[in-house]
Amino acid sequence: MNTRAAQLAEAAGELRSPPPPAGTGVINSWDLSVGVDGPGTRFVVFTSGCPLRCRYCQNPETWRMRDGRRVTVDEVLTEIDRYRRFISVAGGGVTISGGEPLLQHRFTGELLRRCHDSGLHTALDTSGFLGERASDALLADTDLVLLDIKSGDPAGYRDLTGADLAPTLRFARRLADLGRETWIRFVLVPGLTDAPDDVDALARFVATLGNVTRLDVLPFHRMATEKYQRLGLTFPLTDVPPPGPELIERVHAQFRSYGVPSV
Repeated sequence: MNTRAAQLAEAAGELRSPPPPAGTGVINSWDLSVGVDGPGTRFVVFTSGCPLRCRYCQNPETWRMRDGRRVTVDEVLTEIDRYRRFISVAGGGVTISGGEPLLQHRFTGELLRRCHDSGLHTALDTSGFLGERASDALLADTDLVLLDIKSGDPAGYRDLTGADLAPTLRFARRLADLGRETWIRFVLVPGLTDAPDDVDALARFVATLGNVTRLDVLPFHRMATEKYQRLGLTFPLTDVPPPGPELIERVHAQFRSYGVPSV
């Protein structure tokens, strides 16, 4: 499945994937990271399966749930405990990412709850497209939401992801109503997400929320090209250059002009 139409059909199929049995999930991997997945040093769990096919996706190996491995919540917690002292001293915690973790909302919710109950800082990294699957209880166990809003323009969002922007905006508004701290993540892609009017539209929306403490402008890069090749896929943005410093600064300035804390 290497055409755009085939990839979008596959993404739609992920929504129909049967959920794993209670207490289990399907993950691609886990790793330690610093800086981009929440405060401090993070233990990051990458779940498998995603209902979007973003043109700039850096993790195509997480697209399909069937390509992951089945684990129990207890197994993941055992692995987290190996690093607990290290991540706690470093002011970090646990981040559930993907793929799209809300595709497996029961597994994600139980893992967040048990981490939160044990005193670890918790973060959920999501596109928000499946935000309706996140119960209030799940969000209460989430100290920080990392919300990827990929475009401020509905048509541009659909072209970029294959899905509608509206569910993500509804989820963002719900997070604001619940007072859940949120970091917005915006990938800057020349020719795709850099139109001044589209950036302004996103900035105006974010400025109305009141719970966003940080907006990350993430410059597009092509480091996943070899990963696509190994998977027999074509990276669709091979010819798109990373944004230059002037474009990056212009976008930062647009967000800041609306009072959005852009970093």
